[in-house]
Amino acid sequence: MTTVGTEQELTDRVLGGWLGRIAGNMLGKPVEHGEVWTRDRIDRYLRQAAALPLTDYLPEPSGERDARDLRPEWRSCVRGRIHGSCRDDDVDYAILGLDLLERCGFGFTTEQVGDLWLLRLPYLQTFTAERAAYRNLANGLKPPLTATYDNPYQEWIGALIRADIHGWTRPGDPRRAALLARKDAVLSHTGNGVYGAMWAAALISAAFTAGTVREAVEQALAVIPASSRLARTVRRVVSLHETRMSWEDTLTTLSGETAGLGWIHTVPNAAVLTAGLLYGDGDFTRTIALTVRGGLDTDSNGATAGSVAGVLTGAAAIPPQWKDPLEDTVRSAVFGFDGVTISELAHRTLRLARAGD
Repeated sequence: MTTVGTEQELTDRVLGGWLGRIAGNMLGKPVEHGEVWTRDRIDRYLRQAAALPLTDYLPEPSGERDARDLRPEWRSCVRGRIHGSCRDDDVDYAILGLDLLERCGFGFTTEQVGDLWLLRLPYLQTFTAERAAYRNLANGLKPPLTATYDNPYQEWIGALIRADIHGWTRPGDPRRAALLARKDAVLSHTGNGVYGAMWAAALISAAFTAGTVREAVEQALAVIPASSRLARTVRRVVSLHETRMSWEDTLTTLSGETAGLGWIHTVPNAAVLTAGLLYGDGDFTRTIALTVRGGLDTDSNGATAGSVAGVLTGAAAIPPQWKDPLEDTVRSAVFGFDGVTISELAHRTLRLARAGD
């Protein structure tokens, strides 16, 4: 985990972020339903398949009940069946963010984010807070009303999953990455929903230059209000990790402390994500495996954990079992991007990262 000192290193780290996001998303996608696929059930599934420790994509289900409870897309997301990435909003928003920066530059406005959604993103491929904001946009509302009117999902995880592009394009500048992510997030979110996006963007930006995972987490904490529930929860994970509490016991403790927030809320998912990063300790496979095994919004958490870990290690260090099945191909609902290669997305992101302001 060295600093980005050369053009080659930056190229490798940006590609690592894209590959990590897509691989982590694919790993978590089959079990993306936190009320059904709890941490215990995910581990039972893996144990029955002799797939613990988890070092590859999820195995195929062995029973009818498991097959029924998995996401319908599981057939193209489990080991041995993957040929390119599945379409998913966790990747669509990274692509849409890239398109936004190419069109509007770093001086984009929240209104321009909304305009691009209406232009490039199908309504039925949006969910929760994003769908509420999209509906509000179509009805003529402007930010910040798009986030607050008839939107009960304002602190859910949607804005956090849109933040990666701002970290990738502002390497080593977490505060600036957070400010860009905030402009995007306030279209659909408030409070901890916005802080989650700022924190994630800063975390990914910091991963380019931080010496350790812990250092990146600390830099990301510095960009959000210290009194926010998100910041307090992330610090709590850090403190439990410092005591050498096991990963399992840490998540059990945190699940009790965040009970009642729901499995798509930003705060409990940030706890799972932070634990995966800290206990993964820079190892790509261990990081995404622990994060997905933590449950809740598994594909979103796996994607962000993979993005951070991919930036930390670089693409060359990501094991082939994660990269090769992706076949350098992305399925996307964003108009004009379906079938784009991962390497092209990374190249275009790198061009923005070089350009800066």
